[in-house]
Amino acid sequence: MALNDQARAVLDKMAGAAPLETLTPFEARQAGLGYLDFQGPRQDARVEHLFVPGPTADLPARVYYPATGEGPFPGIVFLHGSGFVILNLDVYDVALRALANATGHAVFAVNYQKAPEHPFPVPLDDCRAATEWFLEHAADLNVAGVGVMGDSAGGTLAAAIAQEFGDRLKFQVLIYPPLDTDSTGQSYVDNATGYGLEREGMRWFWRQYLGDREPTAQAAPLRAETVAGPPAFIATAEYDVVRTDGERYARKLADAGVPVTLREFKGTIHAFVLMDGVLDEYGVLLGELADWLGER
Repeated sequence: MALNDQARAVLDKMAGAAPLETLTPFEARQAGLGYLDFQGPRQDARVEHLFVPGPTADLPARVYYPATGEGPFPGIVFLHGSGFVILNLDVYDVALRALANATGHAVFAVNYQKAPEHPFPVPLDDCRAATEWFLEHAADLNVAGVGVMGDSAGGTLAAAIAQEFGDRLKFQVLIYPPLDTDSTGQSYVDNATGYGLEREGMRWFWRQYLGDREPTAQAAPLRAETVAGPPAFIATAEYDVVRTDGERYARKLADAGVPVTLREFKGTIHAFVLMDGVLDEYGVLLGELADWLGER
């Protein structure tokens, strides 16, 4: 379908911005704060701020509890999008409050360290340690039963965590995840420029994360010879360079016998989780996730 009017309006507002690949990491991080201008109001939620031990540093983290209910709550380990380089929990605060309330889950989010200062495998190691910590402390946090969720680069990390932790996790939710460095797929061709996240920008993110190293299956989960893990919900955006990564991974999981729901959001663009004030898709996704998680 054609690009919808809401997405077109967002892209019009972004027009004229310097291409990502021309920026320094600091400049890219400053530009990423622009997502705050596209967000709706913060919902009420109970938020606990804490630090959890990582392999090389203590990691800032938060637990978002639904505004109502006494628990114990099912839990979500949420790994936020970043291109492995930018963004933080403050940028995701609106989205995480809404996620907790819509799904009735306690949402545990960790601010893992970013490339290029902390390249692969540091972000994944941080996410692994944080997931392990949350599983070990779930009862103390009034949580019973945990799955993993991530958007964009957080979806890449979540896919790797789901592979590693297997049936210790109840589900995996991957939102427009980039899952391979290969940028020759059809969505990279169709959406190379003009739709927010561009082909050269995604290549820049991978370079910051991996440097000159060839990606392993942990860094790029589509490269895994075999896959497994808990039931999966994978969401993609039609006008997104990484759309075919999600489609290919859904097929790979299904071929391995993993129950998969693949949902393509037509007419929209990457990063809609961070633009709930101007795009409808995140609200729709939350409703569908609430139903899907309820079935789990």
